[in-house]
Amino acid sequence: MNDERPPQRGTPVGRRVFLGTLGLGALGVVAAPRLQRGLEDFLGGAADKDPTGLTGLLPNGGGFRYYSVASSVPRKNADSYRLTIDGLVDRPTTYTLADLKALPQTRMVRDVQCVTGWRVPDTPFEGVRLSRLLDAAKVRPTAKAIRFTCFDGTYTESLTLDQARRADVLVALRMQDKDLGHSHGGPVRLYVAPMYFYKSAKWLSGITVTDEVRPGYWEERGYDVDAWVGRSNGRDDEPTS
Repeated sequence: MNDERPPQRGTPVGRRVFLGTLGLGALGVVAAPRLQRGLEDFLGGAADKDPTGLTGLLPNGGGFRYYSVASSVPRKNADSYRLTIDGLVDRPTTYTLADLKALPQTRMVRDVQCVTGWRVPDTPFEGVRLSRLLDAAKVRPTAKAIRFTCFDGTYTESLTLDQARRADVLVALRMQDKDLGHSHGGPVRLYVAPMYFYKSAKWLSGITVTDEVRPGYWEERGYDVDAWVGRSNGRDDEPTS
């Protein structure tokens, strides 16, 4: 899961960068909110270059850990970003970032729970309900599931069609009341509120409607396909919604 596991490859962060990050981590515990937000951005950038995962263990103002399963991830902006919906649909569609922003937005506030144990309470997410995009694409009667792909070129996820149509599943454009930054999976990510955070794929680029569930990246490596918080993966965490 690209928010919850350290990357496997890449160039290690240098000693000077790591020691500087430690100092900033300690500062973030007592810093003002503006400094904490800056610390989160710094840690996110450092984690992009850190295959050891050590930066993900440092304290930060938001409580999140920054991980990727790819050695590097391209950056997308309003000009270059595209989201494709295809597969078992009558109206395959490609959305720009502006297209997605022009659609009705839904805001929800939930706890975020990682299957590795950390939790970030009361986190606002905002975006387009996935069900709205599926309805616009005219899903065919033979459809049963969704496969999600990401522009990191590596990560995948899945939901059943019934799960994807829940009102608390978003194609998210904003988190913590600001546009999604690159380290948090921006400019667009999936957000599945009642499931462990590995289901909320970062850097979302493709939504393919399929006739069966195809396990995602971490599910192929032993994680549960149905990842309900507190009712899967051998964990008993409190539900997030």
